[in-house]
Amino acid sequence: MGFFNKLFGSKQEDENQMATLNIGIIIGSTREGRVSPQVAQWVKEIADKRGDANYTIIDIADYKLPLLGEAGTDASGATAWSEAIAKQDGFVFIVQEYNHSITGALKNALDYLREEWNNKAAGIVSYGSVGGARAAEHLRGILGELLVADVRVHPALSLFTDFENGTDFKPQAVQEDSVNQMLDQVIPWSKALYTIR
Repeated sequence: MGFFNKLFGSKQEDENQMATLNIGIIIGSTREGRVSPQVAQWVKEIADKRGDANYTIIDIADYKLPLLGEAGTDASGATAWSEAIAKQDGFVFIVQEYNHSITGALKNALDYLREEWNNKAAGIVSYGSVGGARAAEHLRGILGELLVADVRVHPALSLFTDFENGTDFKPQAVQEDSVNQMLDQVIPWSKALYTIR
């Protein structure tokens, strides 16, 4: 009965469920002095104006995840991490470039889970000396393996034009349009993938 209701349920029921999408804005760095929380807060402020989903900042630093497979570590952070990601219908990853890739902390956090990521959509906001483009490209490959559908539009922030002194985030005006264009793709993809979970 539940299967047929899901397939043939009323359009109104589907719209009501999808009107409350949860989109997690994931801070992908844990280092001291990081600027990623500034970027995440800026993305959330833009996103909240849209009124099309519940946007939540998820900071991997809060979960104190040990290295995956490390012996003798407390699993409570991993359990909380699993629960936080499972509640989301889609994601926006705040990604900083380290040695042409993503941070070790973000890779570790991604590797901790599997099914919690599956059949969800994601956007990427990156920053670095070349806009974090190489980190974003590496992340796309990882997300594909986790069955996360990443969207095409990709706000790429430059350390030279969107930050003052490398520490104070002051984005160019055009970047807000880029975030909205990304979310214009993340939201419908998240709705579509919701129907197959």
